[in-house]
Amino acid sequence: MAAAALFEKGKKQADVVRACHVTRQTASRWYGVWEKQGRAGLHAAGRAGRKPRLNARQVAAVEAALLRGPTAHGYATELWTLPRIAQVIQRVCGVRYHPGHVWRLLGQMGWSCQKPVRRAKERNETVIRHWVQHDWPRIKKKPGPGGRPSSSSTSRGSRSVPASGGPGRPKGRRPS
Repeated sequence: MAAAALFEKGKKQADVVRACHVTRQTASRWYGVWEKQGRAGLHAAGRAGRKPRLNARQVAAVEAALLRGPTAHGYATELWTLPRIAQVIQRVCGVRYHPGHVWRLLGQMGWSCQKPVRRAKERNETVIRHWVQHDWPRIKKKPGPGGRPSSSSTSRGSRSVPASGGPGRPKGRRPS
């Protein structure tokens, strides 16, 4: 409808391409329909693509089921995986999704993929903090006080000898 309004104002197809973020071919097709049938012709086009398999009420039901957590659905761990979510969608709505497509549905719902932090259940933050502050500095390797310098402190080779004596001659030898 925005394209129809632009065509009615006398705008060119290139203006419609920029304003509506569509391809030249789409703007050209719209212009042809608008020229023959007017605004009503563009309005009759309807939605593009397949209709969604889940309506808004079903999506809300799936989200509510996911918020209850995996253990509420009989899974042993608190980790949602795509196959698990696909099974929950089928149980709640009766609609079967391939696990590889579930991530698209999650994106439409505003959910994001997150990798769980792997930490031991027995983790003791107080002991870890003490180790980092007291034991780690003692164990950490430090450069000795007057030890051998690193290779980066050495000087470059002498420039008095050319790098190559020319074609077919060995490097570092002066021509005789």
